[in-house]
Amino acid sequence: MAGLTIRQILFPTDFSDASRLAGTTAFDLARQFGARLHVLHVVPPVTDPTPAPAHLRAVAEELDRGLSPVTAITSGLPARQIVAYARKNAIDLIVIGTHGRTGVTRALLGSVAEAVVRRAPCRVLTVPPELHAAPPAAREMVEAPETTSCAVCGANTRDELICEACRAKIRGEALDRKLREERAGR
Repeated sequence: MAGLTIRQILFPTDFSDASRLAGTTAFDLARQFGARLHVLHVVPPVTDPTPAPAHLRAVAEELDRGLSPVTAITSGLPARQIVAYARKNAIDLIVIGTHGRTGVTRALLGSVAEAVVRRAPCRVLTVPPELHAAPPAAREMVEAPETTSCAVCGANTRDELICEACRAKIRGEALDRKLREERAGR
């Protein structure tokens, strides 16, 4: 197996605080691998693109420090445009920030990072909005199971957006509705 070769790194940014840490990570990796850094901003549909060039120049200047990053602005659906740019420019690694959304917000707004991970033609590194220092190795940590709350009833669930009981109820209601509609259509 050949070693890991990274010559082109793509850092897509939405100019948020969440993407700032990803930019720093992309810069560090580009410097470490001697790779070319691409900084891309996608202007979502029905958005005023006017401030984007100035913001992109500011981000590139912040990350420059001897790398001379390539900058680009496209418009469209962010995940699709990021993946298309990666294909077109033979990108080896995409470094993208995550907003850390969970629950209903994530379900409604979706996740650009998640869509990029699923569709990318290369490796993708996702960077959370906050990195916590690693605990000292000498201390033994007892891992507690991560729990969240069900978006429907609020019950504790194990890393699930909706608990199994609510999921079953929703499926049953959907099935009943479908059967009613089929009967009405006869």
